[in-house]
Amino acid sequence: MSTFAGPGFLAIELDGAGWDGISRAVLAAESAGFHAATFTDAPAPGRPNALQRAAFAGPVTRSIALVPEVDTVYTEPFHISTQLASLDYVSGGRAGWIVTAAESPEAAAAVGRSSVTGAALGQEAAASIEVSRRLWDSWEDDAVIRDVATGRYIDVDKLHYADFETPAGFTGPGYSVKGPSIIPRPLQGQLPVLAPASLLGEVPVEAVDAVLVSAPTAELLAAEVRDVRARVGAGVAVVAELNVVLDARGQSAAARHASFDGGRAAYAGAAAGLTDFLADLLKEADGVRLHPASLFAELEELGRLVLPELRRRGALRPVVQDGTFRDLLGLDRPASRYTTAAAAPAGAGK
Repeated sequence: MSTFAGPGFLAIELDGAGWDGISRAVLAAESAGFHAATFTDAPAPGRPNALQRAAFAGPVTRSIALVPEVDTVYTEPFHISTQLASLDYVSGGRAGWIVTAAESPEAAAAVGRSSVTGAALGQEAAASIEVSRRLWDSWEDDAVIRDVATGRYIDVDKLHYADFETPAGFTGPGYSVKGPSIIPRPLQGQLPVLAPASLLGEVPVEAVDAVLVSAPTAELLAAEVRDVRARVGAGVAVVAELNVVLDARGQSAAARHASFDGGRAAYAGAAAGLTDFLADLLKEADGVRLHPASLFAELEELGRLVLPELRRRGALRPVVQDGTFRDLLGLDRPASRYTTAAAAPAGAGK
């Protein structure tokens, strides 16, 4: 259960940074005071995927959470779970996961399966989340014993089978995952899982820790946040999505205006206006993820003018130094559902 309350947090999408610019971008975002950096997964020839970029950023950062988008439809759930667990280790417990499930005939063809559409997308996402959570729990926290005297590295009694099978009525090809994982339990126990509000329904609310909320216009965004809050309750963080283009480097936002995702609210204008908008929005949302038109141009203005003023107003919570992404979201570290020491309480696997 989330205990998130009070001032909000800010995340920034770093998709505009190429492979050579990842370190520069994530360090600039961390220095500016952003709480989280996200990485869009838009595969292209020769380009590392979102997980690889986040992993590259892990060792060079200290406080910023690293949250890649990872597809749940055409990526093997076992691989998702283990790669995200590895990210949690290289980042010192600052990893999260944005669940994606979109129609992609190209991705389907690449893995030799039929394209997934409609409600089946959400079913694939829900199954992948459940597999990952079970595999993260399949090693108890003290499974690694490193007993030199006996030559035992692992207490095998503290490794458990995940024993997952797709549920009845699953639209796509059914599958099963036995487990256990090949990687010890993540530092956070369970990585925070974020999902777009569009997946809610097929993906149960209790399966996620935060919901990403979009609206077609900035004027409608706060109302959409309130609507989603009413659906998910207080135990799940609600994060608003906002495109941003600012007056910067001697050019007005109108002159710099980029082509944005038409389904996402956008702000274009002066930094002072954005500060006012975010201050009001953070009274409704637990956090906001910004999608800059030009990464480094917007980062410069955000770090110089917007985030300092939001902090002065008390709208932003402090950056968690040497903490975890769960700490940022106000989430306790859960016990493994399979623990042999004591029966875990209901819902402890989240």
